[in-house]
Amino acid sequence: MGQLPLDLPHRPALGREDFLVAPANAEAVAWLDRWPQWPAPALVLVGPAGSGKSHLAQVFVRRAAARVLAPEALARTAPPELLNNARAVVLDEAERAPEEPLLHLYNMLAERRGHLLLLARAPPARWTIALADLRSRLLAAPVAALAPPDDALLAAVLVKLFADRQIQVAAELVAFLVARIERSFAAAQSAVAALDQAALASRRRITVRLARDVLGDREGMGGGTEF
Repeated sequence: MGQLPLDLPHRPALGREDFLVAPANAEAVAWLDRWPQWPAPALVLVGPAGSGKSHLAQVFVRRAAARVLAPEALARTAPPELLNNARAVVLDEAERAPEEPLLHLYNMLAERRGHLLLLARAPPARWTIALADLRSRLLAAPVAALAPPDDALLAAVLVKLFADRQIQVAAELVAFLVARIERSFAAAQSAVAALDQAALASRRRITVRLARDVLGDREGMGGGTEF
């Protein structure tokens, strides 16, 4: 069997594995490449679960020496204590963040000429925001959208995930998986891990036949962490 060619460009992920750039994520990657020349203190990275937000956030963390916060941290601890000397922050599930601490965090970073990367499933225009000052600031922030991976990107990610495990796979296996798993990096990770485990346990090669046995009725595999 011939190997599936990768015709998507690779971008170095600053010490992490390469990040595959495709139409589904090109807009978001371009915005991160512009840092620190953003037109506002905040950037909102929007996409469904498994679209790659966490991976891109980790690229930003490395590049900007950013702190990663969850909404619960803002609810428990005042922003000055959370920030210390940091000038960049990633806030996951930003739409759940308490409003007053988030406004305080935004203002502190703006005063420091720092930056706030907000991860969310929907843009701020669709959030319920009671504080007028916070709403105006978030609506002024640029929004970069991540779409679920298309077939080409999902196929390339599958090949890469297998290669990370030193496994070469045939093009027909990749096509089989692309047609059956959920359109997300999490599902791709879950499928590759399940096939690798099954192959080791049964001492079989990873083929379409093994994939049929492993997937069974579990089409649309998911449940992994974001890639």
